[in-house]
Amino acid sequence: MNFIFHFPDLGEGLEEGTILAWYVTEGQQVNEGDPLVQMETDKVVADIPSPKKGVIVLLHGSVGDVIKVGTPLVEIKTEDADGVQQSGQVGTTKEKVTTEPVSETEEDAGAVVGTMEIAGKDALLPESNEGSQEIPTTEEAPQKVLATPVARAMAKEMGIDINKVPGSGPSGRVKSEDILNFNADVPKSVPAKKETTTAAEDVTYLPLTQIRKTIARNMLHSKHNAAHVSVFEEVEISRLMQVRSKYKQKFAEKGVKLTYLPFIVKAVAMALKKHPQLNSQIDTENNRMIIRNRCHIGIAVDAPDGLVVPVIRDADRQSIFRIAQQIGELADKARRRELTLDEMKEGSFSVTSFGSFGGIYATPVLNYPQAGILGIGRILNPHCRVCVR
Repeated sequence: MNFIFHFPDLGEGLEEGTILAWYVTEGQQVNEGDPLVQMETDKVVADIPSPKKGVIVLLHGSVGDVIKVGTPLVEIKTEDADGVQQSGQVGTTKEKVTTEPVSETEEDAGAVVGTMEIAGKDALLPESNEGSQEIPTTEEAPQKVLATPVARAMAKEMGIDINKVPGSGPSGRVKSEDILNFNADVPKSVPAKKETTTAAEDVTYLPLTQIRKTIARNMLHSKHNAAHVSVFEEVEISRLMQVRSKYKQKFAEKGVKLTYLPFIVKAVAMALKKHPQLNSQIDTENNRMIIRNRCHIGIAVDAPDGLVVPVIRDADRQSIFRIAQQIGELADKARRRELTLDEMKEGSFSVTSFGSFGGIYATPVLNYPQAGILGIGRILNPHCRVCVR
């Protein structure tokens, strides 16, 4: 019978996603767990795996199409009532499809989700017929190279043919490191053309990716729904510099980079326990304030294609070493677009650093509905006095 697989909800409140790439074609044999399609949502790019073993009958949508959650994504010909696996032969497939009653078509609840990563650059591709053409009936589907979802996304973004990349993983599986190494060895080609320009080439139009649209929408929503008030303070940190200098090498020996940020995150978490109203959010629908009893601190990370805010959970209960370790791990995953939705939700307060860009003062936008955000400026040494502005 035919199994209709619907686009599943990959996160809280997801409404739609954009098709970035089809990994299968109509008539192709797939196994359970094989990647079917790469989708871009508000915050992540996800490879959606096949929930069933069978033959692809129909692809609902082309590259660049926006698909609503719960709508049909793929139709798969599965085993018949006697448990005989359909081989994908055209004659057999067509006979079964046309003779079986419509009532035997099965629909899923959209519960299968894939491996997630942060949405990539220029992910919203122009519409095409890629992946929707039928394979000749007498030919087998081309062999699909083994690769991680992140490696596939990186290869597509860099314009690299992943079939030419030597894999270093198990069974020759291509990893993200292999893509980076391959790209470093390939001579740089002519810069890519601009997306769209006028005849005079005085303007350039670039389509917004899902993550860019989400960032813009969330910032505007925050400015419209929260009263932003900024307070600027200078903090003398000579003692902090001494402590960091004392433990920096010890942390490094354990593979952890010790910056000033873990100390600040810990201090913020301890302060929130003393002032819980800052660890809260306003519930306007029920006219109440929601006080968070746990301190989950969001850390703003400048990922390649947009700002993301992974969360350090229960920061008040964690050691400086563990906080530093998590910051390093989360920042690295953000750069590789490997953050999951679970690692970016339930933050109760945010910390952002604009000092790394040389900034001294700034007014960061609240990560609504959180009640507060701490912005950290550049460390200065005016008149032999070290301080954080």
